[in-house]
Amino acid sequence: MSASSGDHGRLPAAFMTTGTTSFAEFLAAYDPSLLPGARFANRAGDRVGDVAAYSDAPHGTTIVAATFPGGVVMAGDRRATMGNIIAQRDIEKVFPADEFSCVGIAGTAGLAVEMVRLFQVELEHYEKIEGMTLSIEGKANRLSTLLRGNLTLAMQGLAVVPLFAGYDRDTGTGRIFSYDVTGGRYEELHFHSVGSGSLFARGAMKKLYRDDLDPENVVRVCVEALYDAADDDSATGGPDLARGIYPVVFVVGVDGFRRVTDPELAPVMSSLIDARRINPDGPRAALPQS
Repeated sequence: MSASSGDHGRLPAAFMTTGTTSFAEFLAAYDPSLLPGARFANRAGDRVGDVAAYSDAPHGTTIVAATFPGGVVMAGDRRATMGNIIAQRDIEKVFPADEFSCVGIAGTAGLAVEMVRLFQVELEHYEKIEGMTLSIEGKANRLSTLLRGNLTLAMQGLAVVPLFAGYDRDTGTGRIFSYDVTGGRYEELHFHSVGSGSLFARGAMKKLYRDDLDPENVVRVCVEALYDAADDDSATGGPDLARGIYPVVFVVGVDGFRRVTDPELAPVMSSLIDARRINPDGPRAALPQS
């Protein structure tokens, strides 16, 4: 991207002309090799197309999200795996997308993180060009477009499956969007989960979630769901009190996003584990009185 000596250090013409509000589209036109999928494919070299070449790529797993009156909570475990090996114990899989939204990633970890970074720039680029932020549905659609651009690699085993959530300033509510590898976008009601432990996490949330819970209790529901996922899915990591490794948790509401800090989570996780010593299967929803 450097200018030639005759340009006297000026930016290429592509940077000086009026273009699209999509940074990803600009990058695809200017230098497609800089897009996340192309960068990953270039690193793989001649092995692109060989599914076995990606069998040792680290994968992230379980992400959960749940709404509360006036916002949404998203949480993710910290484990990345390579087959049956724990590749990393403290990977972060939940990120702020902009001031009022966050995104969690499951799937091929390296590619997913690059896609999140591109998504963050995409939203910031739109805001600078248009002088306003995208609606939450517009943000969800932009992420869908980025996923669709990764379809070729997804079909070769390099799938990225995000979970997107944010605060809708038009309605004052939290909203959750899930995706498939083709870029299909689906709005979820109340709660959702993605990743290898999502089946177990969603089952736990179904029994514990209520739509009138406050943010603190929704955080508890989310970390309980991640604990249940780790209990039954080897690719999902549970809390590690010895190392001080806890889930990544974000709360998004009218004041924007806020990450729940480890010192805040520590007593929550200690309380959860103490309760599990008494009841290893976790809390149960109360049955209605007959």
